[in-house]
Amino acid sequence: MDKQGWPKEFRTRFERHEEELRWLFMELYHGDNQAFEYFSDMLLRSYEARSEELRALDRRRLKDPDWYKGNSLVGMLMYVDCFAGTLQGVRGKLDYIEDCGVNYLHLMPLLESPVGRSDGGYAVSDFRKVQPSLGTMEDLAALASDCHKRDIAVCLDFVMNHTSEDHEWARRARAGEKEFQDRYFFYDNWDIPREFERTVPQVFPTTAPGNFSWCPEANKVVMTTFYPYQWDLNYANPTVFNDMTENMLFLCNQGMDIIRLDAVPYIWKQLGTNCRNLPQVHSLVRIMRMVCEIVCPSCLLLGEVVMEPSKVVPYFGSVEKPECHLLYNVTTMASTWHTVATKDVRLLQHQLGQVFALPREYTFLNYLRCHDDIGWGLDYDYLRRFGAEEGEHKRFLNDYLTGAWWGSPARGELYNNDPRLRDARLCGTTASLCGLEAGRYEHNHDKIEWATRLDIMLHAYMFTLSGIPVLYSGDEIGQENDYSYHDDPNKAADSRYLHRGKMNWFAAEKRSDPESVEGKLFSSIVFLEKLRSAHRVFEAGADTWLLLTGDDGVLGIGRYYKGEKLAAFFNFSEGERWAPVNTPGDFKDLLTGEHVDYGGVLLPPGGFAWLICDFGTEEKR
Repeated sequence: MDKQGWPKEFRTRFERHEEELRWLFMELYHGDNQAFEYFSDMLLRSYEARSEELRALDRRRLKDPDWYKGNSLVGMLMYVDCFAGTLQGVRGKLDYIEDCGVNYLHLMPLLESPVGRSDGGYAVSDFRKVQPSLGTMEDLAALASDCHKRDIAVCLDFVMNHTSEDHEWARRARAGEKEFQDRYFFYDNWDIPREFERTVPQVFPTTAPGNFSWCPEANKVVMTTFYPYQWDLNYANPTVFNDMTENMLFLCNQGMDIIRLDAVPYIWKQLGTNCRNLPQVHSLVRIMRMVCEIVCPSCLLLGEVVMEPSKVVPYFGSVEKPECHLLYNVTTMASTWHTVATKDVRLLQHQLGQVFALPREYTFLNYLRCHDDIGWGLDYDYLRRFGAEEGEHKRFLNDYLTGAWWGSPARGELYNNDPRLRDARLCGTTASLCGLEAGRYEHNHDKIEWATRLDIMLHAYMFTLSGIPVLYSGDEIGQENDYSYHDDPNKAADSRYLHRGKMNWFAAEKRSDPESVEGKLFSSIVFLEKLRSAHRVFEAGADTWLLLTGDDGVLGIGRYYKGEKLAAFFNFSEGERWAPVNTPGDFKDLLTGEHVDYGGVLLPPGGFAWLICDFGTEEKR
């Protein structure tokens, strides 16, 4: 490898990681030096293809490597077609995005995918093209450039576990080219697939059972962990890893700041295992982290690991050998909706206690709702202490949050329902799950007030957690479920489209009306964002702990950082509750500025309080 002609900046970064990079690559690929040489040249090509504008961004962020931590970032997740039709349409809505206080824009999958066989864009047929209905790759780069001028970071999904069956590699594999069949998992008969099935769980047992499909054109069996039209890539083949890494860097070079690694625990397959979270996965992610630090150090890796905390945390890697910069706080999201349904905060306290005990260097994305369903992967060993059994408890949660439970104001739908086991996951917008849809339908003012207050409280609770809060587009105005998906043959079988409806721009116009629900939600969320960014106690480096309230309906969270202490209380119950401030300090209400008397506050049903004490101010006084 002749590095003499390499640009100094690139060579310095490469040499910093070269020893570990080579060691991991050679271990994975059995000493394939030719593949490593190709890999190294590919990194150089990707660096040289990077614009000077993006290289300047790299250098700025290298001076502040923790730029994504702290208390300033607020995210928004959106489907381009639902939000504004096209990428150019999103460019025209950047003023609105800034009005929302958002400076982290997560664009859901937008690369070319077959209509009707895309799994919401997660079956990519070309990693270098945008879905034509949304625009072009030039439009994506222009949007990213506009966002950077406004200090908005852009996130994009990178679907690395599989390709669409329409991808060029898949078409050539189907035609019988062995080189391309070797990029997937092809078998002449069902013998080895049956051996895999003994140990590999099914992702969608009701809608897409099994992990393999028959490919009649090739007269072979192919691995399809998710859906039959999504063919799993074989990362034991270095050509796959080299080419997919180059695809990722191509997207980084369009101006993407955060790459969301979709379904990352699944990317390494090994017979006799469950093909989840294997050690080789961590080696690949570690290499990808070093790749970013060499080619595009302003870019972050966000790992999608939808599993219990013990499986999630390892994807941060270690301080010496980090992997993902960011991970989803998945279990907290599910535990939050469990708490909404049960009105009991004990499970949420238990789960948050585990999160608060993690190193403060770990940065999570916190969210109330995402594009996907809510799965009930809760700590049932803990819940059994209170007499809750897994199957019956899941049925209660689903009944309550779909409105089937008597008196429940929530409105959602089941996803991937197994009628035999009565086991399912859940879909619905934040507002509809809070009860706003039911209150409006019934013209019930009290229900509307309750739902609005609960919605605001949940956002305040999300903003209280360390990490990056992410809004689902439309939540800022209380957008409700969209049942029109039932009429679309390409969507009707997938209830996740219930909360993927088109942005209601007519409702968004009401955001400046303080008497409207849209106005109350919008102004409250933006006000909370401003308070969060203005007070150092919300920074990621803060100490966090649970405040004991003596009430199973009230959650208490304490935060302390550089002289500021926050006592936050959230009332999940349906009645008024007293929240005692059992922690030293002279507190005032952060929302009103009023002094807190009598050692606590009275919270309305679904209400919250942010109480702050500035010890610096106290000492001066």
